[in-house]
Amino acid sequence: MAGKPLNEIGRMDMNAAVDGLRAQSENERLADVKKPSREEAEAAVRTLIAWAGDNPNREGLIDTPGHVVRAYEEFFEGYNEDPYKELTRTFEEVEGYEDMVMLRDINIESHCEHHMVAILGRAHVAYVPTKKVVGISKLARVIEIYCKRLQTQETMTAQIADTINAALQPQGVAILIEAKHQCMTTRGIKKPDVATITTQFTGVLRDHPVPYTLLTLPTIYPV
Repeated sequence: MAGKPLNEIGRMDMNAAVDGLRAQSENERLADVKKPSREEAEAAVRTLIAWAGDNPNREGLIDTPGHVVRAYEEFFEGYNEDPYKELTRTFEEVEGYEDMVMLRDINIESHCEHHMVAILGRAHVAYVPTKKVVGISKLARVIEIYCKRLQTQETMTAQIADTINAALQPQGVAILIEAKHQCMTTRGIKKPDVATITTQFTGVLRDHPVPYTLLTLPTIYPV
């Protein structure tokens, strides 16, 4: 934080506090949810099968409700985890490193909260530490937790940036997500080649062109 004007430091601290409050209100909202039993969930799947026009009791579908519920447990396991806690263990022995830390090409799989179909793409994230860094796998884990919830891409992008800001209080955060939405590629307007890009830049990275350029560079190593 050396060399930063006091008013900018205060603004960054205020941003981190606001991010923390947003994360807290999200947790409070989820705490009000009364989770149905597994039996109720499977009954709901049987109802949807019948509504679609098929017989949920025929041989090929008799076990489908159980399969769907188990799949949903995987798809939405992020509701059972706290992304903030993933960032609580930090390291200060970094030999004075205070430049950007960046992770690129993190595969993401989420589900649209409007149609409950897949969102598939990649996330790129960077931050400029103050005096502490976090294990790089933890950044990917935060992204994974938010992906494993019903989402809009805009909300997910903001949530990831807010959590990193609140937990690490870095000099700045940059997040870019590029994804295709099956609610647009397989139904409705059916445009399979359309990708959505969302970004969130904070602190010293907000007005600097370098983060966006680095985050969008073509991959230069074998995938």
